[in-house]
Amino acid sequence: MEQTQNNTSQVVSMPRIGDKAPEFRAVTTQGSINFPADYRGSWVILFSHPADFTPVCTSEFMTFATMEQQFNDVNCKLVGLSIDGLYSHIAWLRTIKEKIEYKGMKEVEVNFPLIEDITMNVATKYGMIMPGESSTKAVRAVFVIDPIGVIRTIIYYPLSLGRNFDELLRVVIALQTADEFSVATPADWRPGDDVIVPTAGSCGVAKDRMGTHDADTKCYDWFFCTKKLAKETIMDKILKK
Repeated sequence: MEQTQNNTSQVVSMPRIGDKAPEFRAVTTQGSINFPADYRGSWVILFSHPADFTPVCTSEFMTFATMEQQFNDVNCKLVGLSIDGLYSHIAWLRTIKEKIEYKGMKEVEVNFPLIEDITMNVATKYGMIMPGESSTKAVRAVFVIDPIGVIRTIIYYPLSLGRNFDELLRVVIALQTADEFSVATPADWRPGDDVIVPTAGSCGVAKDRMGTHDADTKCYDWFFCTKKLAKETIMDKILKK
């Protein structure tokens, strides 16, 4: 991706999973932030939306704001961004609270910060501007960043597609589960479902696994074994952090 400044062409690499989250300072609807330093010790979802006063974005912000406590409960903070200005953000969020009722949500107050990015500085650092989709609006990007500031998940959506916020919460819980219990999570995993144990690293371990009679472990083949992990065990661990 190239960003042109002062008649020069500057090549900006898009961040990748496993990279340190690019640093920035920004003005938001909740005051100035120094990212990700201000959020050290917490998980963060940094997400972009195309524009204020648009219907898909309005539905998303109402949903995220309504679910904010669920994210806070698993030590995850929310930070939004668009390339609109601060006063536009404030007016839009006020309109949401005072006028919009949608799917039973009304008088919704957005308390997490919404970044002003009219220079596109942050959006460019995070690869949120995709000219094939729009050169003047950020796509619906999602970055899940861990407590030490490392990017753990990246998801991109086009302008027309609203996000599934239950899935974003599931991602945060699954990442924490993998870290805390040294496991992986299979397709469509939800807390309480069986988890995947690490693949056997030797022939001896593989043979032992196939011969195990542990009631909590099931091996479909030497490379694919699952074990039970109670939802209560997961949530107790996560909620205590």
